[in-house]
Amino acid sequence: MQRISEVVLLVAGFSLGLCACHTVKVNKHKPWIETSYHGVITENMDIVQLDPPLVALDKDAPVPYAGEICAFKIQGLEAPFEAVVLNGTSGEGQLRARGLVDCELQKEYTFIIQAHDCGAGPGGTGGKKSHKAVVHIQVNDVNEFSPVFREAQYHVAVTEGKIYDNILQVEATDQDCSPQYSQICNYQITTSNTPFAIDRNGNIRNTEKLSFDKQQQYAVLVTAFDCGQKRSTESVAVHIYVKPVCKPGWQGWDKRVDYEPGTGSKQLFPKMNLETCGGLLSSVRTTVELQTSHIGKGCDRETYSEKSLQKLCGASSGSTDLLPAPSASTNWTASLVTDSERDSDLIFRFDGRQAARIPDQVVPQNLTDQFTVATWMKHGPNPGLRAEKETLLCNSDKTEMNRHHYSLYVHNCRLVFLLRRDFIQVDTFRPAEFHWKLDQICDKEWHYYVINVEFPVVTLYVDGVTYDPYLVTDDWPIHPSQIDVQLTVGACWQGGEVTKPRFTQCFRGSLSGLTIRPGKIESQKVISCLQACKEGLDINSLESLGKGIKFHFNPAQSILVMEGEDLENMNAALRKVSYINSRQFPTPGIRRLHISTSVQCFGEDTCISIPDIDAVVMVLQPSEPRITIAGVDRLTRPAADLRGPAGLTLFQDLHIISTVTKGDTASHHTGTGPGVQEEIIHNLDYCDILVLGEELRPEQESLQLQRSTLLGKHLDATNSTSGMSIYGVDSMSNYEQVIRQVHYHNWHPAQNPDRKFRLTCSELNGRYTSNEFTLEVSGLEKAGEHVNHMVAPSQYMQVVPHLAMVHSLYPTHGVPSAATVVIVICIATLVVVVVLGIYRIHLTHQQEGRSSDTTKERELDWDDSALNITVNPMEVRGRGGLKTKPLGYTRLWTASHIAHIPNQL
Repeated sequence: MQRISEVVLLVAGFSLGLCACHTVKVNKHKPWIETSYHGVITENMDIVQLDPPLVALDKDAPVPYAGEICAFKIQGLEAPFEAVVLNGTSGEGQLRARGLVDCELQKEYTFIIQAHDCGAGPGGTGGKKSHKAVVHIQVNDVNEFSPVFREAQYHVAVTEGKIYDNILQVEATDQDCSPQYSQICNYQITTSNTPFAIDRNGNIRNTEKLSFDKQQQYAVLVTAFDCGQKRSTESVAVHIYVKPVCKPGWQGWDKRVDYEPGTGSKQLFPKMNLETCGGLLSSVRTTVELQTSHIGKGCDRETYSEKSLQKLCGASSGSTDLLPAPSASTNWTASLVTDSERDSDLIFRFDGRQAARIPDQVVPQNLTDQFTVATWMKHGPNPGLRAEKETLLCNSDKTEMNRHHYSLYVHNCRLVFLLRRDFIQVDTFRPAEFHWKLDQICDKEWHYYVINVEFPVVTLYVDGVTYDPYLVTDDWPIHPSQIDVQLTVGACWQGGEVTKPRFTQCFRGSLSGLTIRPGKIESQKVISCLQACKEGLDINSLESLGKGIKFHFNPAQSILVMEGEDLENMNAALRKVSYINSRQFPTPGIRRLHISTSVQCFGEDTCISIPDIDAVVMVLQPSEPRITIAGVDRLTRPAADLRGPAGLTLFQDLHIISTVTKGDTASHHTGTGPGVQEEIIHNLDYCDILVLGEELRPEQESLQLQRSTLLGKHLDATNSTSGMSIYGVDSMSNYEQVIRQVHYHNWHPAQNPDRKFRLTCSELNGRYTSNEFTLEVSGLEKAGEHVNHMVAPSQYMQVVPHLAMVHSLYPTHGVPSAATVVIVICIATLVVVVVLGIYRIHLTHQQEGRSSDTTKERELDWDDSALNITVNPMEVRGRGGLKTKPLGYTRLWTASHIAHIPNQL
């Protein structure tokens, strides 16, 4: 047994020796690869392109395992690559990136690679590896980054009047790693129409001379391109400031100043100063002119009607408007051309072909020794027509002869007033023609002319300033005759000594507010008020003006002259100049400013010149008021109330309010965005109560208003069968008080039990109007009710526009006081007629109080003093509202007699 074991071990050892010798003999060669490789990989990719390709050879091929390649190994763990075997038999391999390769982090890589065969068997034992080969990898760049400028903005200042080769250099960078994509190859200015250019290196130059007066700064956008033509995502702003060559002149002023209505006085030049460029000045004189000739009649004035303005300014009564708005009663202006584009102003334009004949009853044919003629006039020179007279107002013979009794005309840019007295008034050689030569007559601007006549003295006011005539010629008085005269506006009427009557000496220009006031002359205070501008120049805090500053305003405060010797004091004084507009609702738009300056230097033959400057004041649109009339819109009353002495109060619960929409400034002036309603207080200039349907029948019904209601107010009223008009510039509360006292009387309510009245109010001559408030009145007649015909009380203003009979009798008997108490108690017990009972009690008390007084005085003379509160029957405001007609007699009946009283109402 021992011997067998030894043999077995010997055989096994031999076998192992044979195996070992066979293995060495199979894998006897190492793999072979190139000694160096060069590879390229594009960033953000994973395959490396090698040159030569990665291939390992083994001479043991085709012996399995020994002739096969199992791996390529890279030495250097920091290299972000790996090698994989694509085909072990052929030895092909591939180099890959383990992750994304970024050229901007590392452009090149170098590492060692070796190939390994598969050894002698499946386990890889006895494997061999090749020699070490060097691999160089280059990362190719991708143009993934855009150029970025080094600065967020660039600022540079240049002096005007020069051409610069290089004003400023901008610079952009690119984060790409390659020269192709990281270098900036081009710059470009993207702002159009700029006097600048830029080269490839980012140098900016100007292509033309810059002017500080033309433009003080430029904002230029520049973009950059890399050499791969990738553009910068954001352009850079280059601010180029133009510095002026030192020029004497005003600096620090704005070309436009916005004025918010209702804000009072606003400084025009709060930062302005005079640059003298080192020159020493001995004195400075500056003139600031506010140009408003395009606004209304020369400036922003109140646009109330002429009648309302005269009452507001305290003018004498009795003025007649010769150019009223066309209406049924004032139809002589219907054929004239009006300029309706003015802010509620009534302006008539004459082109030398039309005129107006004034009806005979409007103005007395013969004026007294005292009267006033006033008008607004805009007139310019008429080339080629200098020898022809242009007549504003003319009173001449209507037929047979061609005598001019008085006239106002323009001749060769001279204003002439002709006044020929009648022989019965004066019988000597007296002044007849008064001539004025003024620049205002033909300057194509609006001016206010007033001629006060206190014969033989005639005074002319132009814009509130008096002027004496440079020439006065005398003439004999006109011999008396029975020929009627014709008053015309815009020409003279030639009715005699011609085959066909016609207008002559026609006017060319514009007129407004032409009035004549017989028997009185106007004071200078009233004249100044009527033509006063509501806008002008102002100086904030006069007391703070520097020493030695002299200033002067013209009467309209549209021109301010300031003079001083100290430059700093003058600068401070000019900063205090402001614009003010006192109108609550001013006319919006531009007002131009012109500033001229002259200086004197110390003992020098030549001195600096200060250029004139022009600016504008922009008056913003005011918030338009919404005038609302509210109250009870239907009244149902017993007929006895309508017949009663006090009549029916129509608008006892009347309320007039005005609101504006307030919001932020931007939304307010653009008309967009939400707003808040805010109540405001302002004046009204008229309220009309119109009768809807059939006009009032004077013998049966009327509207009445106590004259005492108007006392202490700037209000007046007209009354007619069409309704009642209350006019004058006054507060809404005063209008409320007056309108609440308007009474309606109907002595025969059964014939016309229902009436409708419409109330409307206006501000600024119809520029802002209220809603139309309609009131319905109904009278209920109680069966068997006693009808008392009451005389219209004298304290009421009652105007009837034609011959009418008003039945107004006081009752011939009264109700005893005891019976009154019984009646009151009985009526109070009747619940079903409690409302009618209350009205009956009210009526009974009124009748009782008046009957006791009137019974004693019924046979006495009638007091007609109340009938003096009336208006000119031809006078009408002409807004298409109320009409008045020529009046005759009002027949008033009493218990004892009938009084025929001439109605001058």
